[in-house]
Amino acid sequence: MPSMMGHDLSDSIPTRQTLLARLKDRQDDRSWQEFFDTYWRLLYGVARKAGLTEVEAQDAVQETLVAVAQRLDGFRPDPALGSFKHWLLQITRCRIADQFRKRSPTGPPGPAFREAPTRTATIERVPDPASLLHEELWEQQWQHHLTDVAMERVKRRASPRHWLIFQQLVLEECPPREVAVHCGVSLALVYVTRHRIAAQIKREARRLEKELR
Repeated sequence: MPSMMGHDLSDSIPTRQTLLARLKDRQDDRSWQEFFDTYWRLLYGVARKAGLTEVEAQDAVQETLVAVAQRLDGFRPDPALGSFKHWLLQITRCRIADQFRKRSPTGPPGPAFREAPTRTATIERVPDPASLLHEELWEQQWQHHLTDVAMERVKRRASPRHWLIFQQLVLEECPPREVAVHCGVSLALVYVTRHRIAAQIKREARRLEKELR
C-alpha cells in the first residue's frame, strides 16, 4: 500500500476518467500512487472529523483504498447510477464504521452509535455509517480538499513575489500596508495580486470539481 509521507499533492490530480481507467490494472503502481496522493488527505480528514484517532484514521484510509481496488471493476462513471464522489463516500463511511467496531468494548464508544434492537450489551452496539460521515461533512471536506489542491497548483505557477503577497495578505492576514512594505511593492499591486491569485484559485477549484466529481 502506498506511503502517506513525502508526496506532493499539487501535481497528482489527473482527470478522473483517465485515472480510473488506469486503476483497473492493479499492477499499475504509478496510477495507484497518483490515486493515493489525490485522495488520502481527504479520507484522513473526514475520518478524523468522524471521531477516529490518528492511528484509526490511517487504518481507515488504507482499508478504503483496498476496498476501492476490490470494487473498482464494478464502478461505472454514469451520472444516472451515482457519481464517483458519492461512490467513494459510501466506501469511506463503511471503513470508518469498521474502525469503531474494532474498538474494545471497554473503551470509549464512537460518537454516533446506534443501539441494536435487542438493547442487550454494549458490545452489540453497531455504528451507523450514515451518521458517522454525513453528506454535509463529506461535501465540506471535499470542497476544502479541492481548494487546497487548487492553491498548490496556482502557487507553482505564480511568481514567488506574487505568491508571497497573497500568502501574507490572505493566508497570514497581515495588514495590506505591511505586506506592501515587506515585499517592496505598491499598495495597489498588493490588492491587484490578491484579486488575481484568488481568481486563479477559484477557476482551478472549479476545474478540479469537474474532473473529480
